[in-house]
Amino acid sequence: MDSWIVETRGLKKYYKLGEHTVKALDGVDFRVREQEFVAIIGKSGSGKSTLLHMVGGLDVPTAGEVVVAGKRLAGMTKEELTIFRRRKVGFIFQNYNLVPDLNIYENVVLPMELDGRRIDRDFVEELLELLKLQEKKEALPGTLSGGQQQRAAIARAIASKPAIILADEPTGNLDTATSHDVLGLLKMAAHQFQQTIILITHDNDIAQMADRIVRIEDGRMVKGSDSYA
Repeated sequence: MDSWIVETRGLKKYYKLGEHTVKALDGVDFRVREQEFVAIIGKSGSGKSTLLHMVGGLDVPTAGEVVVAGKRLAGMTKEELTIFRRRKVGFIFQNYNLVPDLNIYENVVLPMELDGRRIDRDFVEELLELLKLQEKKEALPGTLSGGQQQRAAIARAIASKPAIILADEPTGNLDTATSHDVLGLLKMAAHQFQQTIILITHDNDIAQMADRIVRIEDGRMVKGSDSYA
């Protein structure tokens, strides 16, 4: 029996834009297995970012439901959703979102400190070494290259041992060679620490690094797209 870490069922997100209704998501059924690396690919405005935000509990659907690690997000209060995101979801964004006046080590452990959790320092050190950041852990983000800052963002996402990692165009600000290096390290780290990754991208070359590619257009999964629907 398959073990699904993420499921969306009939997921819809509609917006009013003047007299028009924008269907950002128009009935999406999507499933991800534990420890799978899935790339969602689509053009700008296709709905891929909206889908990622729904899975991460950052937005509320118009209809349908999202289940992550056995939890229905629709039944949660705002406070419960905040705790859920902090403990169950690791986010990696295009713009790194590192705190500029904290060093790399402090940035990596910050989510756990905010949650009042014990920091597994051996695990963090192992992660920093794997991501080639051991010698940069006391450096401030502004002194690092884009690739190094994104690797720090990856370390921060993985360090709290979340159920899923959601990566939103994580290589959008990086050159091609650095993009492949960063994604290769993300894939290696996730595999080593048994993480599930959902990556959104418009870059076919980046998507090819995933275990499975799902395509979305106009708020719907493309027919024939391998979505386990």
